[in-house]
Amino acid sequence: MEKIKPFITSSLESEKGKTILTILIVICVGLASFQLGRLSKNDSSTSGIKITYPPELQSITNQPANVLTATENLPKATSTIPKNSISSTTSKSYFFASKRGHKYYPAGCSAGKSIKQENRIYFANSTEAQNAGYELSSSCD
Repeated sequence: MEKIKPFITSSLESEKGKTILTILIVICVGLASFQLGRLSKNDSSTSGIKITYPPELQSITNQPANVLTATENLPKATSTIPKNSISSTTSKSYFFASKRGHKYYPAGCSAGKSIKQENRIYFANSTEAQNAGYELSSSCD
């Protein structure tokens, strides 16, 4: 240790030594972070989350992945949806709008994410939304 100590102190006094020490610290922190990530990934004690949908939405959740891209676009399982808002013979996608707004959004549109679940109303197709007085949002074309 006595032989290494003068080498380290002389290295810290030079600009090149400070740069090398900084690089070594960054590499060590990166490796430690990577290993901690691997440790948390290998934890098999958690089994994950199981999502269940109410019967009214079973036909909607079986749609292709490009139609439903995020779970926040689906109503909460505890919310009640009027039977006439989503028919059992729904089309390839569904739409939602704010009760207070004038625009409607396709299910996968991120522009409607800010609408609270309790303020959303749902439509089986775009014709229903237009008949209710809503127009398609231009940010979701």
